[in-house]
Amino acid sequence: MTAKKILFVVNAPEFFLSHRLPIALAAREAGYDVHVASADGDAVREIRQLGLAHHTVAIARSGQNPLAEVGSIISLYRLFRELKPDLVHLITIKPVLYGGIAARLAGVSAVVAAVSGLGTVFVAQSMAARARRALVSGLYRLAFSQRRLAVIFQNPDDRDGLLAMSALSKDQVRMIRGSGVSLADYSFLPEPEGTPVVVMAARLLLDKGVYEFVEAARLLKSRGVEVVMRLIGAPDPGNPTSVGPGELDTWHAEGVVEPLGYRSDIAKQYAAANIVCLPSYYGEGLPKTLVEAAACGRAVITTNHPGCRDAIEPDVTGVLVPVKNAPALADAIQALIETPERRLRMGKAGRELAEKAFSIDRIVEQHLAIYKELLGDV
Repeated sequence: MTAKKILFVVNAPEFFLSHRLPIALAAREAGYDVHVASADGDAVREIRQLGLAHHTVAIARSGQNPLAEVGSIISLYRLFRELKPDLVHLITIKPVLYGGIAARLAGVSAVVAAVSGLGTVFVAQSMAARARRALVSGLYRLAFSQRRLAVIFQNPDDRDGLLAMSALSKDQVRMIRGSGVSLADYSFLPEPEGTPVVVMAARLLLDKGVYEFVEAARLLKSRGVEVVMRLIGAPDPGNPTSVGPGELDTWHAEGVVEPLGYRSDIAKQYAAANIVCLPSYYGEGLPKTLVEAAACGRAVITTNHPGCRDAIEPDVTGVLVPVKNAPALADAIQALIETPERRLRMGKAGRELAEKAFSIDRIVEQHLAIYKELLGDV
């Protein structure tokens, strides 16, 4: 019997490796013929070295050139017609929208759409943003017009938003809390001794709360609070809201933050920290950095914003602060620095939450169950 073919579609190959690889490997282990489609990039070689078939498609993570966007749909349509997957698993906004339309045109029989945040278009309030929102809403309705469809949400706000615009029906909704974390790789280790360390790991974008983090660091310095504020991540030159390299140099010279650049050893960085912070107001699904912080047993400070607030248990595993509010962020950091017993309790509770809800094994099982359901394997 020929193995059923699953095709993962994602913008960037490195995102596939960091967020969906365990699911793909488990699907292959379960007997599926697994393929990956993404834009080209250095990580493609690693995907192929793992024995997964890779297909390069014309799809960019950023950019709004209409001709290029139509070209993405055509590129995906051609691949679907040629490869004839039994199921496509579409991941992040553009693959969900363009891959959904292409899947409908190509007659793909089963579609899984992973909505990991609705992006900034549903946050911004300008006239242009409202116009784009109307367009994107129509694209979602078109992309979700499938014979067999399951849409995976990571938080209830995104789910309710798309239900409200009649993009899908309730029976097509599946809730999975994040992309999972390997509890063995992200160990629960004792906090380091010495000056408290607060770390923020994210793409260095305006909407991720980078400027609020830096301003909070300034406030804490002015108050005489002993703390090391570390910023992990790299600028994203293709994104108009990216922090510039010159700003990082200025902050470092000012002595308010330690910019560490892009790091792949996040578990090690969290083990060397006391608090993990993400003051984001980006259109998050359920931030992987907060899931990893929970697994490492670190207290979290994040915003009362969709996705971020769903990654913690407020006042149990972490603290919520208002968005775009550097003084409140500084107050929350200072409070956890000054109450180490509370901070340690939160870290322990975070590890328990990770074991209960965020384990990669649990996330993989939930995905495989969806594949079996849509492909009629149950």
